[in-house]
Parts: sequence; C-alpha cells; structure tokens
Amino acid sequence: MRIHCLQHLEFETLGNINQWVCGRGHTLSRSLPYASTLFPQLDDLDLLIIMGGLMSVYEEDSYPWLKLEKKFVKKCLNEGKAVLGICFGAQMLAEILGSRVSRNEYKEIGWHKVKTIDGNGKFALSSGFPEEFTALQWHGDTFALPENTVRLFESEACREQGFIFRDNVLAVQFHPEVDERCIQDLVENCRSDLVYGRYIQNENDIVDRPDFIEGSASLMFYILDWFESIHLNKTDLWNPGKNFQEEDNGR
Repeated sequence: MRIHCLQHLEFETLGNINQWVCGRGHTLSRSLPYASTLFPQLDDLDLLIIMGGLMSVYEEDSYPWLKLEKKFVKKCLNEGKAVLGICFGAQMLAEILGSRVSRNEYKEIGWHKVKTIDGNGKFALSSGFPEEFTALQWHGDTFALPENTVRLFESEACREQGFIFRDNVLAVQFHPEVDERCIQDLVENCRSDLVYGRYIQNENDIVDRPDFIEGSASLMFYILDWFESIHLNKTDLWNPGKNFQEEDNGR
C-alpha cells in the first residue's frame, strides 16, 4: 500500500504510523505543504494521511498554501481515495465536506477520555474500539459534524471527536499516532500552550504516561489495519455523489 502524509510542522514525526508502515512493508512518502505545494499524482497513492498542525484551517490569509492543500485533498475525496485526518487534518476534512470549523469552548490538551458512540454496528471500524479509551489531545478548534457522515467519538471537552465518510474516509480529533518522541517534541515546541485550563494537563502528566502511549499505538495500528483491509479487499465501498469543488464553502 502506498501511503502519503501531509505534514504541517517541522518538528512533527509520524510516530506509530512509521512503525506500522515499516512492519508491514508498505511505502511511505511525505509532503510539507508549508514548504512546497508539490503533491503526488493521485495514481501514486492508496491512502492519504493529513497530520496535525498549529494553524487553523480558516487561516488561509496567514497560510496561503492551505488553499492548494485543500484543493489536493478535495481531488483525493472526489477520486474515492482512502483518507485519514488527524486533529488539524480532521478539521480540514470537516470543512471540505461542508462544515464550519471554529474555536472550541475549551482547549483540550493532554490525555483525556474519549467515548465511542457508534453503537449500531454499521461500521466494522467502530467494533474494534472500546467503549471508552484514553487518547492524547492537543487542540483549541473544533468542527460541526458534516452531512452524510457518521459521528464516532466524543469527549467531555469536545463533542466532535471523529467521524466516518463513505466507508473509507476517517477523521479523528485526537492523536493516536503519538509515541514517546512525538510527545517530547510537542511539549518542547508547544510548552506555551500548557497554561491553567479546565482540560489542560501539566507537562509531567502528559510526558510520564507509558501506559497511555502503548494504548495509542494499539489505536493507531487498529486504524491502519482497517485501511489496509479496505485496500486488500477493494470493492465499491463508496458511491460518487457530490464533488467537492472550489465553489464549495464559498471557496
């Protein structure tokens, strides 16, 4: 499987994603949209992963490259590519699918409980998640649930923690990809975010949790296993409907 990541932070590492890819013998490539807006040909990728970022999806004036990245992601959706959006990536998917991204009532930073809410068994993905799990959060924005998607997760601080679209597009607000190095890099580069807040943990509580780090790996591996199963059992998992062209969302 050919996996391509859109990386938005210089210090961002792929953590558990890289470990899984190496272990399974797949190929992994990356684009840095903030440095270059050259993206791969759609025929050269099977799974697109949109990583996190410190910017907001609505800050196109400050980050002009966002427009070109969104255009590329829209093309991937229109072609029925499998897509995973993590944190900022989830917010980008929500906006492209027609929803509004805005400031959440609370910043949510640290290890927080997430509940799985898809109890109808419609999606095989949901059945592999426990009813409640702990995941790393690091965000101040949230999104409204897009039409024609199914809400999968929620937390106390943030109602929208993830959704699925067309059986092959997954958005998660939390960070299942983090390993020990990812967390150290986040804390070192984003320490100014660790101020007093209802859902903001201190540095020691974030860094010193090997049990939660191990749990994150299990979540990430399960998600990637699910995408791998889609790739290995290619069927008509999605039905082309609305295309997300430039005029969508007024863009």
